[in-house]
Amino acid sequence: MILQVSPQAPFLVRAAADTALVLHIGGASLGMISGAVAMLARKGGRLHRGAGTVFFVAMLAMSGVGSIVAPMFPDRISGAMGLFTFYLTLTAWAAVKRPPGRIGRFETGAMLLGVAAVAAFLSLAWMGVRSPGGLLDGQPAALGFVFGGVAALAVACDLGMIRRGGVSGPARTARHLWRMSLALFIAWGSFAGQPRAQPEALRGSPWLFLPALAVLALLAFWMIRVRVVPTLRRAARPPTASAGA
Repeated sequence: MILQVSPQAPFLVRAAADTALVLHIGGASLGMISGAVAMLARKGGRLHRGAGTVFFVAMLAMSGVGSIVAPMFPDRISGAMGLFTFYLTLTAWAAVKRPPGRIGRFETGAMLLGVAAVAAFLSLAWMGVRSPGGLLDGQPAALGFVFGGVAALAVACDLGMIRRGGVSGPARTARHLWRMSLALFIAWGSFAGQPRAQPEALRGSPWLFLPALAVLALLAFWMIRVRVVPTLRRAARPPTASAGA
């Protein structure tokens, strides 16, 4: 996202544009770095918690600005992506801050953000399909369908959690992991897809997509470790003999 404001524009307009640019680029840079640290660090350790806090604040700043400003370019799919990233970051943070097995009004309100993201993605995708070349603001309409489907899955998980009255144990950790990781994947993918925001020596290089792919690989690793390995260990334990045997 590159903001261009005329030097003749009023001071407040230029100041607002500069502030939005700093928040967006600074938040994205801090978010990508701190998110990578949080994924690699030992879960629950001091480094993980510190990096996670920086990631949370940085991603809210980046995605909040992007969701408001991007549609003005116009870059409406990126605006919907910003809204979705904002929602993912909020709900991932709430998963570990809320006591296990507890929910409140926050979870319901956050789910409505997810519903708004689904509606935005699908409506923009439909507009793109009806446009020449299947493009909307220069981006393929398929992006809207793909991320609309992912957002709908996230909302369905929210609804199930609310109906159960909360989440605990490995499921709570997994909820935090996949939402934070997906937000980080979107940040790295967005950076790789915006040549104007890249160093000139790397501009347009396919290698820029490697960090986003690495995030997905790490997500798969942690999800297996958190959800699959404990299940296999429980299944491998010998049955406990009954007291009367």
